[in-house]
Amino acid sequence: MTAPARVLPSDALFDPEEAARPHLPVCDHYCGVELRMRKALQLQAEMGPVFDITLDCEDGAPVGGEAEHAAMVADIALSADNRFGRVAARVHPFDHPSFAADVETLVGRAGDRLAFVMLPKPRHLADVQQAIAHIEHVARVHGRGAALPVHALVETHGALRDVQAIAALPRIESLSFGLMDFVSAHRGAIPKSGMSARGQFEHPLVVRAKLEISAACHGAGKVPSHCVVTEFKDAAALQAAATRAAREFGYTRMWSIHPAQIQPIVDAFAPSVAEVDEAIEIIAAAQAAQWAPIRHRDTLHDRASYRYFWQVIERARRTGQPLPAQAMEAFFGVLPV
Repeated sequence: MTAPARVLPSDALFDPEEAARPHLPVCDHYCGVELRMRKALQLQAEMGPVFDITLDCEDGAPVGGEAEHAAMVADIALSADNRFGRVAARVHPFDHPSFAADVETLVGRAGDRLAFVMLPKPRHLADVQQAIAHIEHVARVHGRGAALPVHALVETHGALRDVQAIAALPRIESLSFGLMDFVSAHRGAIPKSGMSARGQFEHPLVVRAKLEISAACHGAGKVPSHCVVTEFKDAAALQAAATRAAREFGYTRMWSIHPAQIQPIVDAFAPSVAEVDEAIEIIAAAQAAQWAPIRHRDTLHDRASYRYFWQVIERARRTGQPLPAQAMEAFFGVLPV
């Protein structure tokens, strides 16, 4: 009797729509000065695509030099240094005079080499819709960036109010929380401590915003990206914040604003060795049982728990953890290089 064909986890456990949901690196590193951009690319070449690099045309652009800055960012995205295709750009807000020029330069020239465009400070759903419409128009005109994802920063009262609708937009791939602008928008009602590594997890208004963004993203199949920790020299504070963001608030990605933050963020969002080992055991047994229910260490498992453990394995792969060759072949259909 011929043994049944082996079915890969991604095919067995998810329908096509679920399988198509984005899986992004767990860290998004921001830099706005050319020297730091080049250094970030060197670090990415060493570490691999376990983090994205977002080149900042908003806060990074000198006043009066916005056009030249955007052109420089486009050149970097088009260069051979963008070896993994995980370089993105943050443009000016939709209502800023430089928004259209940013999009023309970045999408018109480098739309096929950008991982995504980050849209800051939308005031409401309509801002995001109109910005996306303009990005799509430029992509059509230039024949570049047809599939270019858009990320948005939720940092205003209006964007938070519309967060469910924003997350549901097809072009949106990820939403980020803009902590500093969100706190400032409360005009002193949230104290300075609400922007700190610890206080941002304690003030009720900030906690509410984080949870609403995370829930909206998960409900729409998008990636929630956690805000910055500005105390970049306090490794313990960063580690604690990243761990809470991942384990308690449901974020699957986090911003970095200093190279020293990248590895701690990747580590915090990575599953432990014990979690990965358990997941491999369960998924291997499930695959051998043709995805029927199994008993593993006196606990029953079926497709619902299989999905969870498969996501542990996927997260391990995205954070650069080595997986056994046998698991790579059985679960992904490929041998590690």
